[in-house]
Amino acid sequence: MPNRPRALPVLIASILVTTAGLSGCANRTEGDASNAPPAADAGTPATVAAAPKVDVVELSVAEAQAGMVAGRFSSADLVDAYLGRIAAIDDSGPTLNAVIALNPTARADAEALDAERAAGQLRGPLHGIPVLVKDNIDVAGLPTTAGSLALANHVPADDAALVASLRKAGAVILGKTNLSEWANFRSTNSISGWSSAGGQTRNPYVLDRNACGSSSGTGAAIAASLATVGVGTETDGSILCPSAVNGLVGFKPTVGVIPGDGIVPISASQDTAGPMARSIADAAALMEAMSGLEPITTPDAPETTDAAATAPLAGKRFGLLRQAMGRHAGLDAATEAAVARLRAAGAEVVDAEIPTWGQWGEAELTVLLYEFKDGLNRYLAEGPAPVADLEALIAWNTANADRAMPWFAQELFEQAQAKGPLTEPTYREARASAKRLAGEDGLLKVLREGGFDALIAPTTGPAWPIDPVLGDHFTSAGYGAAAVAGTPSLTVPMGEIHGLPVGLSLLGAKDGDAGLLALGAAVEARLAGARRSPDFRPTLQP
Repeated sequence: MPNRPRALPVLIASILVTTAGLSGCANRTEGDASNAPPAADAGTPATVAAAPKVDVVELSVAEAQAGMVAGRFSSADLVDAYLGRIAAIDDSGPTLNAVIALNPTARADAEALDAERAAGQLRGPLHGIPVLVKDNIDVAGLPTTAGSLALANHVPADDAALVASLRKAGAVILGKTNLSEWANFRSTNSISGWSSAGGQTRNPYVLDRNACGSSSGTGAAIAASLATVGVGTETDGSILCPSAVNGLVGFKPTVGVIPGDGIVPISASQDTAGPMARSIADAAALMEAMSGLEPITTPDAPETTDAAATAPLAGKRFGLLRQAMGRHAGLDAATEAAVARLRAAGAEVVDAEIPTWGQWGEAELTVLLYEFKDGLNRYLAEGPAPVADLEALIAWNTANADRAMPWFAQELFEQAQAKGPLTEPTYREARASAKRLAGEDGLLKVLREGGFDALIAPTTGPAWPIDPVLGDHFTSAGYGAAAVAGTPSLTVPMGEIHGLPVGLSLLGAKDGDAGLLALGAAVEARLAGARRSPDFRPTLQP
């Protein structure tokens, strides 16, 4: 992992000060694959109290810490409250189907952290904070399925590096979240949020709408306050899209900032984990812990109670990518309204255009196919996993098609299996082309020549109806260049369309993570009120 700039922990400290001091199950088994509970059994957690001591709805990291400091509740109380909420909202009631496995040691882990707190030993801002992680990330003792029944019995012995960092920071791993099977890289006709191991995740704002993918479970869970914060992963849009349609902040770091070992891979060039949260402050706290940065309480942290003051919009210059607009009138109107608020705060917003827009797509797919085969074969062999390699996985899916492939096939698997080693010229040329078109000749060129602090665009359109027959219905995507270039991107809530959340994306320069988070804090402050908690409506009515 490259050296990290000191600016990021300082930024996080300043953002967290804003909210500091504020107020304070049953086994999961396989069912019908069309909307099934998880196949993998993670054990039975401790009995949940009927009346939680703390209301965790919309509870922030800072509010949770303030409550624990004041003795109003403990980390174990938080775990009890979240487990009760998962039982009431995820397993029944609205039945979001966002959590695929629970950690049977979560309460014991929380009690141990409570004991540390009582002894005056605090690990940082995540001490005692319950976290959900996507089920393509290894957590020792819990299945890592990537949403596939083929990996239902795959239980890694070790934590992924980012999970080890979270534990070191004092986080409580509450459980794992559902995802689009194989992170949406099995078929071109896949259904975001559906997996054979976990069934279909539903959007908590309107239940018959999609939660987007592939980090759909994390998006739905954190929007519905099933944990304080959550971890997603992205190859191209899998943090930003589910964050946007679930009314969250989602941050995709520069590729390489967060270690990737212990994560089921798609692409070594583009894969990264990242935080998904209800605020920039919470995302920043999680980002610090996952990336293994120094403690948040740095001596030179700015003394301010105003997050916007650490990153004022006055004098900032944004390039608006209208290439991501023009596909949905409501989305365009929401974007223009957000831009007007940025301008009112003193920011300069001018139209910008990436000259290579979309030209990297063919090369990107070639890279993903090659890297998926190479990376997945290594992950499965090192596991060891129940299936030995991609070829065996294809055979397993074929033999179990009624359970594994009831809605869509595995043509991307088959295309990847046909690829050769990463030494082939076709791969090397495609990788160089994709990086150049999205990065040096694309996003980075526009940032540099335009003198922009960031490029902005609508993240994606509002959530579409879940459609197992026709698959996903994406309206637009404003994040693709950053995904392929490996540069940081961020989405913040900017409003709603018929009660469905939409987000504004900020795209920054490579290793500009600290600056982009700071800018995001200022944008979030200016767009205050753009986010509300979900209301679990069954469907939309005219």
